[in-house]
Amino acid sequence: MQYKDYYKTLGVARTATADEIKRAYRRLARKFHPDVSKEPDAENRFKEINEANEVLHDPKKRAAYDALGSNWRAGQEFRPPPAGAGAHANGGETTDFADLFANIFDRAFRSDGREPRRGRRGDDHTVKTTITLEDAYHGATRQITVEVPDGVVNGQQRFRSRTLNVRIPEGVTPGRQIRLAGQGGASANGGAAGDLFLELDFAPHPHFTLDGKDLKLRLPVAPWEAALGATVTVPTPGGVVSVKIPPSSQSGQKLRLKGRGLPGLPPGDVIALLEIVNPPVINDAARELYRLMAERLAFNPRLELGM
Repeated sequence: MQYKDYYKTLGVARTATADEIKRAYRRLARKFHPDVSKEPDAENRFKEINEANEVLHDPKKRAAYDALGSNWRAGQEFRPPPAGAGAHANGGETTDFADLFANIFDRAFRSDGREPRRGRRGDDHTVKTTITLEDAYHGATRQITVEVPDGVVNGQQRFRSRTLNVRIPEGVTPGRQIRLAGQGGASANGGAAGDLFLELDFAPHPHFTLDGKDLKLRLPVAPWEAALGATVTVPTPGGVVSVKIPPSSQSGQKLRLKGRGLPGLPPGDVIALLEIVNPPVINDAARELYRLMAERLAFNPRLELGM
């Protein structure tokens, strides 16, 4: 396999700091993302950039890669494929470096060059866990307790509770899986443990509903705001923003707040659905206002129905 220089892929020195690697990755990811890039071979470049970042952004993986890179000898070809020993998700896929590095170090220290025998790998398990919209928007590290299979006793599947610290990447969507390498079923004969996959579900939010990376929001407006136009404040996961309501707006009309949804390349939007809310008739003055509108506006809301 061909050796890949991940530092060269990101255009940073081998002594680059974590912040320098992060800035280089974000700059290149924006440039070569297939959804927005016009660069030739953008998709392959984007994969290479992500592969390099998977290794170099994590101190443990970077240290392992540096050790392998320094032991690479002329005449050999070696390319570490993407993988990872921690919980990390990227674009719906997960990566695991643990098996890769274990195999390479085994081969490096065997004098006969033969692949050492390994026991059968343990089973993978998938469990569902619930996160909040705020976790998905900002990214978070959460302590999560899950029930995982723990063997069969008297014909019945046994479960045990496990508490894990899990990093939730920003921009994840419902159904996305996070892979926790080596946290699955144990091997019965000394092999590597399986993986645990956390399938993400979202707790209901008081304001927003999810549609991919877009967030839908019901936006109540007063009749005069819809009729005359107005500037109103709207909540978003990133904070409150001001939005202009066009004159002569109607219920059901959509206002799109670009880039205010879940993060991504490109990010999602917040879609505000206007809903005209009539003020209650709480006194004679309010009743008189409605009576005057009925007399002077001559408005028939059912005209399109032929009524």
